[in-house]
Amino acid sequence: MTGAKPAIVIHGGAGTITRADMTGEKEAEIRAKLQESVQAGYRALMAGESSSRAVIAAINVMEDSPLFNAGNGSVFNAAGNHEMDASIMEGAGLNAGAVASVSQIKNPIDLASRVMTDSEHVMLMGDGAEEFARQQGFKMMDPASFYTDFRWQQLQRIRAREQAKADQKDQWYSTVGAVALDMQGNLAAGTSTGGTCNKRWGRVGDSPIIGAGTYASNSSCAVSATGHGEVFIRHVAAYNICQRVELGTPLSEAADTVVNDILVKANGEGGVIAIDRYGNIATPFNSEGMYRASIDTGGAMDISIYREDGEAEGALVGNVDH
Repeated sequence: MTGAKPAIVIHGGAGTITRADMTGEKEAEIRAKLQESVQAGYRALMAGESSSRAVIAAINVMEDSPLFNAGNGSVFNAAGNHEMDASIMEGAGLNAGAVASVSQIKNPIDLASRVMTDSEHVMLMGDGAEEFARQQGFKMMDPASFYTDFRWQQLQRIRAREQAKADQKDQWYSTVGAVALDMQGNLAAGTSTGGTCNKRWGRVGDSPIIGAGTYASNSSCAVSATGHGEVFIRHVAAYNICQRVELGTPLSEAADTVVNDILVKANGEGGVIAIDRYGNIATPFNSEGMYRASIDTGGAMDISIYREDGEAEGALVGNVDH
């Protein structure tokens, strides 16, 4: 399928995103970073780079920003530390790489990619993943360098509500991810996260699990998920969508069925971004909002936060110069 028109979709998380809780300044900052991310990935595609390289380029922008729960903006676990996860998958040969519970890696998606390309394994975790990173020449970061006051205060609020046995109503699944179709017709998907704030016991969600939070196959589609990880794992959400597409269901219908039917019935909140081998795009979510952006095969860009996808007040729509 060489000569395909490239396209890319990104997400920066889903959850209780409301205008009432969002200042105009903060919203503009988030939209600008989403635009920077999707354009970084699209530039890679237009330069003829692979879909996996485009996915990494887009995710790196969000990992480097304190606005998102990945890399530099990662949340704290219950012990006041960071445990980051990431995965990537290529649709051409179903090659994949993932890391879980790393604390000294600036861009976990880069390490996941290196696991995919330079090891015989799919997933490495914790100390072993970081030893592999050292052997691969990665710069090891001081864990303290991931500290942000915003995330620290978030942990304190959750701890206080937990002690008061109050409801945790501000569910926020701020994983980041990207899916892309390149000029060679190859699909790729990637996801990166700091996990769930106040998590315990080395908890790992769906983001680094191939088939749950990330999946790509040239015979169907590429998916990156963000949401209640345990439910996404149980229902193999990303693979579930791709399998339906492979069996003939249109991408939009397949993604909507999994997100707004299967996951809803299981009390699984969140959403996905997906792209098929023809460049069709789907971004369903069952939460109040989902940070998302895309550039389609025609070069049209869309940046959305709230539910009214594509409407003037909920999206920034434009064209990208080729």
